[in-house]
Amino acid sequence: MRERTIASHFVRAALRGAERQGHDCSALLRQVAIQPALLEEPRARIAPEQFTRLLQGLWEALDDEYMGLGEQPSKRGTFAMMCHAIIHCRTLDKALNRGALFYGLFPASPGIQLQREGDWARLTVDGAALRDPEHFLVESLLVIWHRLGSWLIGQRIRLEEATFTYVEPPHVGEYDLLFPCSRRFAAGRTSLLFHARYLDMPLLQDERTLKHFLEHSPADLLARPDGGDSLSSQIRRLLGRTCSDWPDLDAVAQHLHISPQTLRRHLREEGSSFQELKDHLRRDLAIYHLGRADLSIQDIAEQLGFSEPSAFHRAFKKWTGLTPGAYRAQEN
Repeated sequence: MRERTIASHFVRAALRGAERQGHDCSALLRQVAIQPALLEEPRARIAPEQFTRLLQGLWEALDDEYMGLGEQPSKRGTFAMMCHAIIHCRTLDKALNRGALFYGLFPASPGIQLQREGDWARLTVDGAALRDPEHFLVESLLVIWHRLGSWLIGQRIRLEEATFTYVEPPHVGEYDLLFPCSRRFAAGRTSLLFHARYLDMPLLQDERTLKHFLEHSPADLLARPDGGDSLSSQIRRLLGRTCSDWPDLDAVAQHLHISPQTLRRHLREEGSSFQELKDHLRRDLAIYHLGRADLSIQDIAEQLGFSEPSAFHRAFKKWTGLTPGAYRAQEN
């Protein structure tokens, strides 16, 4: 398991539209194997595949790909039809502009605009008319369009900056997964900035690959984090490959061909630390294994490098607000 877990904040935010329309969200949560009581703990987290199933369940229950957060619903299949409309475009520029025009045909749809700014390109989403107090839909649209564009050209589009019209939220630490770039809040628009050279690249996908892509998209585009190119992401990937024998900071620095002092400094500049990265990976791996019955809690503790199960219990409760046993009980 190399994917990061999803904070319970995003689950609660995704349910807002359905709750406003009077849907029984407890039943929906149980259908996708998320215990409603789990969401009462602010620090709780779920596996990416659970989040994917939740989004798909919301779309089916509401017949709305905007999950009740838009001024008007976007019926299921709209995203797929947009993809079919753009798949034969010659360049990414043509595809994104055609996709924006497609959604512009629907009344009250969030405005999507692509602009060139010299050597840069900016994708803007206007969410002013949305009923989206936690900005979940507008952020989801940014993520989906960025990752759709990357898929179309067969390479990850490196983001330079993400801007948001609202103030920095309490869960800003989660944005590393969604927008691995510099971020600016209380800005004039909600947008993504990237190099314009990507726009001139040809599309490498076709109808055949699109069919496979649409089996799980766009839900899995939101559930799958974008690790990006940061040092933190590189270290997490390294730790993830060697988690049966956890390396220390000196060993990681040696692998990256930098000094331990330089490694610490760069991580501080990214707002992180080696211990924090290690703890977050342990947390996510623990959640992954606790959701399955193949390992005992003691086995999980040993696999994650804890010398005593009690130390694992204390750490897990600090991370999620629940003991490993309580978390496993909620999952079953």
